[in-house]
Amino acid sequence: MAEDYDLVILGGGTGGYVAAIRASQLGLKTAVVENRKLGGTCLHRGCIPSKALLRSAEVYRQTKEAREYGIETKDTTINFSEVQARKNSIVDRLHQGVQGLMKKGKIDVYEGFGRILGPSIFSPMPGTISVEYENGEENTILTPKNVIIATGSSPRSLNGLPFDGEHILSSDDALQLEELPSSMLIIGGGVIGIEWASMLNDFGVDVTVIEYAKQILPTEDKAIAKEMERLLKKKGIHFVKGANVLADTIDIADDVSIQAEVAGEKINFNAEKILISVGRTANVANIGLENTDIQVEKGFIVTNSSMQTKESHIYAIGDVIGGMQLAHVASHEGIKAVEHLANENPLPLDYETIPSCIYSSPEAAHVGLTEKEAKDKGYNVKVGKFPFQAVGKALVHGEAAGFVKIVADRDTDDLLGVHMIGPHVTDMISEAGLAKVLDATPWEIASAVHPHPTLSEAIGEAALAVDGKQIHG
Repeated sequence: MAEDYDLVILGGGTGGYVAAIRASQLGLKTAVVENRKLGGTCLHRGCIPSKALLRSAEVYRQTKEAREYGIETKDTTINFSEVQARKNSIVDRLHQGVQGLMKKGKIDVYEGFGRILGPSIFSPMPGTISVEYENGEENTILTPKNVIIATGSSPRSLNGLPFDGEHILSSDDALQLEELPSSMLIIGGGVIGIEWASMLNDFGVDVTVIEYAKQILPTEDKAIAKEMERLLKKKGIHFVKGANVLADTIDIADDVSIQAEVAGEKINFNAEKILISVGRTANVANIGLENTDIQVEKGFIVTNSSMQTKESHIYAIGDVIGGMQLAHVASHEGIKAVEHLANENPLPLDYETIPSCIYSSPEAAHVGLTEKEAKDKGYNVKVGKFPFQAVGKALVHGEAAGFVKIVADRDTDDLLGVHMIGPHVTDMISEAGLAKVLDATPWEIASAVHPHPTLSEAIGEAALAVDGKQIHG
């Protein structure tokens, strides 16, 4: 017997469960189908566990540096099993919270694998969901008026270098390490690779990062990427850019060795383990897309600005549609999709107002266009930049490296982008996000009084610097 719903969501990750809550608020009978755990990649294999490990690494580093603050410590050591236990405890607590939110919203959760069926006796349109269970229990049939696909993504491997969970690791595998390796070769210098490089380095692991592009963090502003590389090199992380990894040279013994071609020369790299961090692949396999007219391009589901697929009653959100592939983006895409199918007429999501963060040490964050992107779009650009070394609170914290950079339109004074690297910038970037939402100018940002002493003073000074009016620089 089929169960009728207003909305069924495939995937209970950050995008899926937030969409379910919004649907519940709007009075829609809603179900979530999740084949692993509610909270998805972000909660169990991404954002939260990795940040828990980053925090432990940060505390370890800061403890070793305590003498600089007049604090004497002795015999600082890492109990990595306790580090992992703390991480797991945080994840479990948040998982219980998500489960509670589902109960509060009277949202049905089916713990199985959801597959989209084509036209059938249940519905003349594609979209009926068959829920399959690992224990062989008979499938459950759900007949929704609307569907949201929120199946997320998985770590992408390199051809010829499949993950084995022991020597060649994905980020999922790395989160489950029982002990720290002596050395790690990270293939991929994007956001995830840099966060892992920073974390492992703080834990005392010898780290080398190999990046195919000429710049680490290829999607970041050039000045931010350059400063990040400089500061991480200063900490002892090794970087090799413009490197083409030769997968067929892999040799696994006690350690792992592999070659990469750099400027026409083959260079050999050795490490205890390899972490591959070269992006993520959308989870579109075996979910029944072939039973629909849904279009897939370059591995990602195609949607319009309302998150609708080619099947107007089937929506898709989050990593499965590509784009920014961030948890908070998926959440807001889910809200937009639900409000659209509920005829709430939401405005499309403006991706240039959404912040992106890197939780390394130092942290980095941005919103809007890089300087190069702005110039490529034809803007007459002006830039303001202000260093944290001129901010008293940064010196108090002992973290004075980095800066805030603001990109604006010289002709209209419109704010185009804000870029930060330094202490706690992931907590500061929301001010810039709000400025973008409100279409603020640098003058308006500077007109907001930034209390002293705070790290946020760097934002106000950078806004003044756009027109050469900074006070302390």
